[in-house]
Amino acid sequence: MDGHRVRGGHGFPSALSRGRRVRGVDGLRTLAVVLVLAYHFELGPLPGGALGVDIFFTISGFVITRLLLAEFARTGAVGMRSFYWRRWKRLVPALLVVCAVCAVLAATTRLRGFDGAWASIALSATFLVNIVRAAQPGLYTDETALLGHTWSLGVEEQFYLLWPPLLLLLLRRFRPRTVLLWAVVLCLLPVLWRCVLWSPTAAHRIYNGTDTRADQLLVGALLALVVARLDTEDPRLAALCRWAGRLAWPAMGMLALIVWQVPMTGTGPWTVPWYTVGFLLAAVLSATVVAALELQPFSLLSRVLSVAPLAWTGRNLSYGLYLWHYPLGRLMADLGLDTWHVPAALAATFAAATASHYLIEKPLTRRKHPPAATA
Repeated sequence: MDGHRVRGGHGFPSALSRGRRVRGVDGLRTLAVVLVLAYHFELGPLPGGALGVDIFFTISGFVITRLLLAEFARTGAVGMRSFYWRRWKRLVPALLVVCAVCAVLAATTRLRGFDGAWASIALSATFLVNIVRAAQPGLYTDETALLGHTWSLGVEEQFYLLWPPLLLLLLRRFRPRTVLLWAVVLCLLPVLWRCVLWSPTAAHRIYNGTDTRADQLLVGALLALVVARLDTEDPRLAALCRWAGRLAWPAMGMLALIVWQVPMTGTGPWTVPWYTVGFLLAAVLSATVVAALELQPFSLLSRVLSVAPLAWTGRNLSYGLYLWHYPLGRLMADLGLDTWHVPAALAATFAAATASHYLIEKPLTRRKHPPAATA
């Protein structure tokens, strides 16, 4: 095809939206999970380290939408059964192993961090932690403590249930420009909803709600739609490449400044702006970086984030690192390792994530999935 894209179903070109993996995006995943680990393990003054989750949301929205568009461009439809089966294999078995290990520790030990852990295990296995936490106006209760970090998995899973069928409906019924306009509107609605909901007692509701965090995933989805919409010869694609390259480093700098200066929890001067428009700002900054990595794979930023160890870790271990770090951190603290509990937790987390990749995730994702059933 001489490197040019052919136009697929309903005006969305097919080649750029094939769902290929971009190494720089994998490296960005690594940075995001490192931020989360540093935040939870209190490695240095990073009050905004939880921003790594926000970055993950935008990457997920981009990657999932790109995969959906690739299939739609090829076939004019999306096999929902196949899509959800692949998502289940990618996410659920590894999570269930974490839940099973926590259940064994809760049943066979008297470690304080695993005392009364059954509710947390059940909520995590069913992706309901975020819903329970959103309903708690005060301090989070013990029923979500052990696996509280899986609130973000609940947000993503609930988004996956809603966005693919909605996207397919939009693609089938509207022209590409109208689909883009709908995506923009959907990105703005959570911001307005957060402004309506905001009060000092609504922080947990806003932070954990799928409806109040959806814009962070939808911004990534919007980027995927824009990139898939533009032909190689379209001057707007050249402009997007140019501006993404110019703004990528400033966007990275802004994200770093947020991590360094903006607390994600507690109260302070940043609380109201962050819990209303801040989530959208983080998503736009993250999407700017993703756009540069996608459209300028030979730029300096792409080369830096495509370094083999970074890309490999993001591609293969980021999910496992996120799953295991929280309960293993509690375990090492309960074992009374004092100053060694953080290095021990980090070592155990990388070991568990590596085992999860090779023994659970990789074997399952290599197996053939059921034939696609078009929706």
